[in-house]
Amino acid sequence: MPKNFLFTSESVSAGHPDKICDQISDALVDEYLAQDPYSRLAIETFATTNNIIVGGEIRAPEISKEKIEARIRQTVKDIGYEQDGFHWQNLKITNLIHEQSKDIAVGVDASHNKEEGAGDQGIMFGYACNETEKLMPAPIYYAHRILHNIEIAVRNKKLPPLGPDAKSQVTLIYEDGKPIKAKTVLVSIQHPKGFSQAQVKELIKPYVVSSLPNGWMCDNQNFLVNPTGIFVIGGPDGDAGLTGRKIIVDTYGGAAPHGGGAFSGKDPTKVDRSAAYMARYLAKNIVAAGLATRCTIQLSYAIGVAKPQSLYVNNHGTGARGEDLVKIIDHLVDLTPKGIRTHLGLNKPIYHRSAAYGHFGRNPDSDGGFSWERTDLAEELKKAI
Repeated sequence: MPKNFLFTSESVSAGHPDKICDQISDALVDEYLAQDPYSRLAIETFATTNNIIVGGEIRAPEISKEKIEARIRQTVKDIGYEQDGFHWQNLKITNLIHEQSKDIAVGVDASHNKEEGAGDQGIMFGYACNETEKLMPAPIYYAHRILHNIEIAVRNKKLPPLGPDAKSQVTLIYEDGKPIKAKTVLVSIQHPKGFSQAQVKELIKPYVVSSLPNGWMCDNQNFLVNPTGIFVIGGPDGDAGLTGRKIIVDTYGGAAPHGGGAFSGKDPTKVDRSAAYMARYLAKNIVAAGLATRCTIQLSYAIGVAKPQSLYVNNHGTGARGEDLVKIIDHLVDLTPKGIRTHLGLNKPIYHRSAAYGHFGRNPDSDGGFSWERTDLAEELKKAI
């Protein structure tokens, strides 16, 4: 790996069209899991000008279309959309959710002679590094913080009513393998008519600076805000949205591999979601235990099969040998879909909150949310190694 380089990651706000769809899908996942923690769900959302379409396959208790519609409207309202082209009250909502295929159910369900199998085939990656206090890569961590801090300021009326649709991009300078400051910071944010590019830049700059470590802010020439000059039309009225199109934003900002599967809209039998959470949990605990400064983990599964097909640990030459950790993890953690759900407590309505500003690098919640961010395995790993 080079020692001196530039690396860039992007984030998008809760009001980005794709993120609206992720949040709706996960709000509905929570709605069904609250009714039955063992609901099987694969819910997709599409958003465009004053239209929301939800579809997918479920096996869950029946929830009225009126209740589903109310949850969708409330989600859009909470994000802050009250615009002519996308308003929570005026949306047309089309519900195409239907029953899960029985062929899939046969392969996934446990029976008297078979463990519960994975909900699909696939490869999942987890990653952790010591670049930030949350053991996340610095570029994606600060790209998220910038947008989240601006959103909080708008909600608290410390900023004018800038629109909910926004994107950020942070390019960091690395020296001797460590991030030292920002070379470029880019923010594109929706704004009311009559606001100039310079006005928006001046308004948000203090929140950008405070989101970065002291002394990391780039010079003013490399702080780019709304480079096209105007961003009034935003959200799904300006660009259609779809569940699962921001998987790199959801994970590590390109600093680590991604297996390709999206998270939002899926119940925890879907290893695209649960095994990616477990891979992050294991990688984070390895770094938290001081056994590496960077760790990449891969898991793979076959549909209908309980045990993972492979477990790979790579510490990038920064700590304990991967093959030793594979043996220890096999001993300490049950990596079947059921074992993952049990260990991390995933059969709960905890997913809506994860659908904006990244699934990783967050604080574990007392009700079980972000359980994969705990570091409660670190001591056991240290003892075992």
